[in-house]
Amino acid sequence: MTAKIEISGVDTAKLTVLKEAEKIRLLKAMHAGDKTAREQLITGNLRLVLSICGRFVGRGENPDDLFQVGCIGLMKAIDNFDVSLNLRFSTYAVPMILGEIRRYLRDNNPLRVSRSIRDTAYHAMQAREHLQNSLGREPSVEEIAEEMGLPREEVLLALEAIVEPVSLQEPVFADGGDTIYVMDQVRAPDGEDAWLDEMSLRDTLGKLPAREKKILFLRFLQGHTQMEVAEEIGISQAQVSRLEKGALRAVREIR
Repeated sequence: MTAKIEISGVDTAKLTVLKEAEKIRLLKAMHAGDKTAREQLITGNLRLVLSICGRFVGRGENPDDLFQVGCIGLMKAIDNFDVSLNLRFSTYAVPMILGEIRRYLRDNNPLRVSRSIRDTAYHAMQAREHLQNSLGREPSVEEIAEEMGLPREEVLLALEAIVEPVSLQEPVFADGGDTIYVMDQVRAPDGEDAWLDEMSLRDTLGKLPAREKKILFLRFLQGHTQMEVAEEIGISQAQVSRLEKGALRAVREIR
């Protein structure tokens, strides 16, 4: 039995799910002037909104607010979907719903960003989407700035200002047992706070195999990222991550 959970007054246990053919039929009916078709489309896609809201659980946000904002994204997707495209409705709707929720979270972020910067970032994302469709690839910041007629630095500042912070322990890639975390993609720390000081590491490196020695040398003495080390040695970043972790364990034991 499905538990009754109410969000924004909606009993989620009773939500219906429309099949793709039914969605297309209702979309065509809506475009033909059937006003009830739009309501059926909204009701029949609330589970999609609910599932997307689940991605933001644990951020301290009110689930009712997120659900309502997600529904706005759903309605925009319904109103703007082109039925002539050979595309599943959910493929179009998911980014629209996600975008609406993310905009809401940005606008309500306690780290306040000025309205002008938020507007620039919003227009930059629109320009990025337009260029992505026309170029068939991810556009560069320079291309986005040129499209907007703004300096590159201004566009870059606006985009960076709205990026949500992430944990250094957040996984970004996993290949079997080789997990790469955010901290693996940043440069090694400098200064007296680094636990591996240069003198101690140089003494210990000589006791390691050649490849591990080079990895630690490049990472902690030269300050390269794992991706840069991988390119220089000719192996994957996942392999660099695994070898680095093993070498660091060996260093601890030797020391």
